[in-house]
Amino acid sequence: MTNLPEGVASHMAKTPRMTMRYLESGDPAGTPVVFLHGNLATSRFYDHILAAIPPGFRCIAPDMRGFGDSEKLTIDGTRGLSDWSDDTRSLLEHLGVTQPAHFVGWSTGGGAIMQYLIDHASDVLSLTLIDTVSPYGFGGGTRADGSPTSDDYAGGGGGSGNPEFAQRIADGDTGSDSEVSPRNVMNGFYWRADHREPPEREDMLVAEVLKSLIGDGGYPGDSVPSPNWPGFAPGSTGILNALSSRYLDTSGIVDVDPKPPILWTHGSADLVVANGTPWEMGTLGSLGVVPGWPGEDAYPPQQMVTQIRSVLDEYASRGGTYREEVFEGSGHGPHIDAADEWMKVFFGFLG
Repeated sequence: MTNLPEGVASHMAKTPRMTMRYLESGDPAGTPVVFLHGNLATSRFYDHILAAIPPGFRCIAPDMRGFGDSEKLTIDGTRGLSDWSDDTRSLLEHLGVTQPAHFVGWSTGGGAIMQYLIDHASDVLSLTLIDTVSPYGFGGGTRADGSPTSDDYAGGGGGSGNPEFAQRIADGDTGSDSEVSPRNVMNGFYWRADHREPPEREDMLVAEVLKSLIGDGGYPGDSVPSPNWPGFAPGSTGILNALSSRYLDTSGIVDVDPKPPILWTHGSADLVVANGTPWEMGTLGSLGVVPGWPGEDAYPPQQMVTQIRSVLDEYASRGGTYREEVFEGSGHGPHIDAADEWMKVFFGFLG
């Protein structure tokens, strides 16, 4: 591993479930803070935060199943993000982490730590959500309350991925000759449009994206035909099926006991998790990009931010607490495109 910040170390761990790479920093005896990255990313998207962690904390940031330098195992999409939750639990047990921990999750990682809260509420000190996926999943035709537009959640899962983008990852494309080159997708959607990481770091992050497992078992996953618009439904394996509204539902956080505090951070200019994201079939249909859209009543653009806020409001009404922080002008990754401001908020929350 190259160019790790000072104070951050990389390790490999062979747990009962899989072999995982993880980054670590801070005080080995400190309070654990566990960072889960998003789809098509790795632990390296957090390394600047690990390098700046205040005294008294131990940071652990793994590469999740299907990504980075961890073992390239198939993701069981029918379990939602339970594979990621179980893999995280297995890693912490392997490392001897027995005390409760703070958990941070970006995008897909946000859904995974909500699943972890459902699975292990007493072991969670807090959640920090960074532009998290909706508790009702990503794609597959859901209304504001999470109810589906069709019984097979058509429009979500592996069939919603861009095949050229997936192929360019598989081919190791480091260039910028296409709008779906991984570098251009990262710069255009992971953070605000005018943000660029330093060239050497940008190259490193692109290289990390290219480590993603491509195909039915990873990104995007498989799909099945559907009689409902747009003609496909979630399959059973891969990350986009795990994220689909058919299989992912973490709204059960409202029932956990105890209820740790939640910090929800998101960028006001996020194009990935948004009310009407262009990455979702309802929006693409409404824009005419995908023909045959049956209309807003039959298949509305997914109101992702509204769904998140609704579940967190219910969490608060049942005795929990949450705090929302919006980073004006930031994109899908305010921990990167507004790093100093984001870390100030996050470190204050930990304190």
